[in-house]
Amino acid sequence: MARKITPDMYDSLLREDLERYRTKAIDLGASRAKIVRVEDIPVDERVILKCQVPRCFGYGAGAQCPPHTLKPAELRELLKKYRFAVFFIMNVPPEVIVRDKETIKERVAAYQQLYKIVSEVESAAFYDGHYLAVGFAAGSCRHTYCGQQKDCQALRGERCRFSLLSRPSMEAVGIDVYRMVAQADWDIYPIGSGAQPADIPKGTLAGIVIVQ
Repeated sequence: MARKITPDMYDSLLREDLERYRTKAIDLGASRAKIVRVEDIPVDERVILKCQVPRCFGYGAGAQCPPHTLKPAELRELLKKYRFAVFFIMNVPPEVIVRDKETIKERVAAYQQLYKIVSEVESAAFYDGHYLAVGFAAGSCRHTYCGQQKDCQALRGERCRFSLLSRPSMEAVGIDVYRMVAQADWDIYPIGSGAQPADIPKGTLAGIVIVQ
């Protein structure tokens, strides 16, 4: 049941709520999840640079990818208004992340699951009275949900086909995911277009919901 909105946004229940969202992320399929302080979220303009050099296949192709998303400086200012977030990862086989046509179904399914976790945790926070909660996922929603479509409908000024699931990735707004996972003392390995799955112990997808 939705809570009545109060001026303190349920500050007295925040710790309990955050733990519930952390557990919810695990229940929905996250491998690890933790509560983090917002000041520990690393935001770096160089993350966006890596979307452009070398140019990512998703750059400019969807409404939730650069250059259409929040800029890192904008996110940095907005984060000053928040205190806590729930950060999580999903471990997946490395061959799922390496872009191979043979694993495209598994790859799309993995990314869709991550978007679902972000959406459902954010929604839970919203209905608990943390109505300014906002989530970021991984990868390109354009290719996760609309890969078979000719374009991103939202870029044409029309309603997004998946408006309740679509999110920018953490990287799309400048969050340094590699550093953040390493700060959590979790394992993560770089997987680029030339990666060989046999050389990588595991793949990692990450998402975050900034609660209050």
